[in-house]
Amino acid sequence: MLRALLLPFLCLLSPASAGKLLVIPMEGSHWLSMKEVVAELSKRGHEIVVLVPDNSVYIGSSDVYDLKTYPVPIKKEEMEAQLRSLGLMCFSEEPFLVRFWNTLKHFQKTAALFEAACRSLLYNKEMMKYIQDSKFDAIFTDPFNPCGQIIAVQFSIPSVFFLRGVPCNIDKQAAQGPDPPSYVPRIFSLQTDHMTFSQRVKNFLLFLSESFSLS
Repeated sequence: MLRALLLPFLCLLSPASAGKLLVIPMEGSHWLSMKEVVAELSKRGHEIVVLVPDNSVYIGSSDVYDLKTYPVPIKKEEMEAQLRSLGLMCFSEEPFLVRFWNTLKHFQKTAALFEAACRSLLYNKEMMKYIQDSKFDAIFTDPFNPCGQIIAVQFSIPSVFFLRGVPCNIDKQAAQGPDPPSYVPRIFSLQTDHMTFSQRVKNFLLFLSESFSLS
């Protein structure tokens, strides 16, 4: 009886329509994960535009999205060297404090490069007009670089974050999921999820350091 009553109403409902999506990604390994989501969204019929600086190392043209680039004052070789140095640090066997300090310095330099690229985008009048006139339904962006969110706020476009590998464990804090430091290894620990008591103590100390390393 209930099905018979609901059927006429279900016939009046239209299927969900695809939208127009602006993607402002993060360079490096973040994009390697994000592009899988972009590909799936394309399969579902969404019209996708990926916006990147012209010095991008990993993000190129594709059949699943339209690529838009804007000029930046940083050479591609400089960006590539910065990404390569990060990869080397991930496998470094130097003492913890050395690795910790080098990583902080690397993040500072990387942030300066991304800030310069973001500034170039925000002051690019032609690109800003394109975004405004395109009437995007949403922005899909990586909060590691806040440029996407700035544009979302500027043009009142709903935004969706792709959280992965954000420094100081901010991604896990934002997700509000369980993240016990006694069981989940921190980024500098080089531990697995099977730890001895002493390794758990070290892991917990790293967890405590994440809050003040943010400043």
